[in-house]
Amino acid sequence: MMKKQYQVAIVGAGPSAIFAALTLSKGRMKDLVIFEKGKDIHERKRGRGMELLCGWGGAGAFSDGKLTLSPKVGGFLGDFIPQSQLVNLLRKADEIYLSFGAPKEVFGQSSDKTEALYQEAKLAGLEFIPMEIRHLGTENCVPLLKKIRNALEKKVDVLFNTPVKEILVENGKIKGVWLENGTRVNADYVICGPGRVGAQWIKNEVQRLGIPSIPSPVDIGVRVEAPASILQKLTDIAYEAKFIYYSKTFDDKVRTFCMNPFGEVVTETIDEIVTVNGHSYANKKTENTNFAILVSNTFTEPFNDPIGYGKYIARLANFLGNGVIIQRLGDLLDGRRSTPDRINRCITQPTLISATPGDLSFVLPYRHLKSIIEMLEALDRITPGIFSRHTLLYGVEVKFYTNRVKISPALETDIQNLFLIGDGAGITRGLMQASISGILAGDEILRRIGNE
Repeated sequence: MMKKQYQVAIVGAGPSAIFAALTLSKGRMKDLVIFEKGKDIHERKRGRGMELLCGWGGAGAFSDGKLTLSPKVGGFLGDFIPQSQLVNLLRKADEIYLSFGAPKEVFGQSSDKTEALYQEAKLAGLEFIPMEIRHLGTENCVPLLKKIRNALEKKVDVLFNTPVKEILVENGKIKGVWLENGTRVNADYVICGPGRVGAQWIKNEVQRLGIPSIPSPVDIGVRVEAPASILQKLTDIAYEAKFIYYSKTFDDKVRTFCMNPFGEVVTETIDEIVTVNGHSYANKKTENTNFAILVSNTFTEPFNDPIGYGKYIARLANFLGNGVIIQRLGDLLDGRRSTPDRINRCITQPTLISATPGDLSFVLPYRHLKSIIEMLEALDRITPGIFSRHTLLYGVEVKFYTNRVKISPALETDIQNLFLIGDGAGITRGLMQASISGILAGDEILRRIGNE
């Protein structure tokens, strides 16, 4: 039963919020509540729309569960805290995941092969970022999240199907939240971890409350799919091979993201916009490997709505393709659309059969397409065959992040006792740093309660 007063209210139930709750529940907490717009983990099903992204575990519940153990990837926490602290927090979060059943095997550990790949990438004009990864696998995320849910069962009030409408502030200090059902809930501290699905909501709240912020880059690109054998050199060495490239034509930052060995391409829906993603299982394999190529752009004045821009591009793809568009690289280079017959003749058979054959040049700006093609050409120098006419491109893939908000090293805003954490707050870009952001906020609140 919901109370009208809590010590701490947490908005969202994704990885950042869950780790904040885990941290707080170990301290001297009297009252702790989580408000989540989606369903409990026992009720969630992997489907379309908000069902895929909202609920206990957030978007991570049906991801392939990559726990990146490197401080160089997965977010911007290194901008707020010292490197040594970030490394220690990564280790702490990793130990927590292990305690709830994460596998012990670690991929991408340093070796002569990783050093050789690092040097080879340089010759191709790429920056290879070595990193260690613990891979849960899509089928193992939900059982792990159920264990965490059970561990918090009697320590935290968790209210599902209960979206928050507004953050309550008086005289520069947090007072609680207004729920969409019209209920006011008072709280001494509020932690917002809305996830990427809540990026627009938190952006609007930040603007309404006058919290200083600057627009984040918007990441727009495609999901690439090819026979697993073409990319096996990379995936055997690094599992998820992370490369950064700066396009020759526009000098834009281009990066690979979320590589899924022997995985499958999937869709996800935010605000009725269908975008593309990918994942892989721990114990089930397809014949293909997929990964994203994302182009990052930061807009300057007077434009300040990168989320709106990303949604516009995604809507255009949905308008032309009735969802996700698929195109052979060869057809894109030849200036023609892919047809069902051309896809059927393709050596790479798509794992996302619902995608509509079409022409991505009608959707993505030339600047993005040119950068993506250059990146594929560079990758072909270290993994021959990826720049093949039979490589499949799915569009579009968009990552939504809210504006970068002015926050303290403890992730507190200018509003006293209001903390922003996780991907939706524009601070992190992956499971591990999202989890760490929750620990940071939780530790600071416990310190303050102890002092009180």
